Amino acid sequence: MEVINTLGRRKTSVARVYLTKGKGNVTVNKRDYKDFFPVAVLQSKIVQPFTLTDTVGQYDVKVNVSGGGINGQVEAIRLGISRALVELDAEFKPMLKEEGLMTRDPRMVERKKPGQPKARKKFQFSKR
Repeated sequence: MEVINTLGRRKTSVARVYLTKGKGNVTVNKRDYKDFFPVAVLQSKIVQPFTLTDTVGQYDVKVNVSGGGINGQVEAIRLGISRALVELDAEFKPMLKEEGLMTRDPRMVERKKPGQPKARKKFQFSKR
């Protein structure tokens, strides 16, 4: 099996995922994912595609991620891993899709408008 290369995005985060046969090592920006994301909830989100498909410890993952915050980065990585697993075996797709891991979340931050302090907030209105 050669390297499977996929892309995951969320908000402004972009994750390039490289999946190879291995022992289950996950490396994010040349660091272990447990060091990069110290929060347990975020670590479980990264491993979620593997637990759903019963492939824990079978593949090594190397990730280059940039942009956004930590939660957006984790969800971008999760999408990239899910896409790589489906490319590996198409039978994984229904169970990953059922959990919502195959869907690119389109929600982005709305842009700031001129004449307003934020996207929707307005400056205080004075009647007199």
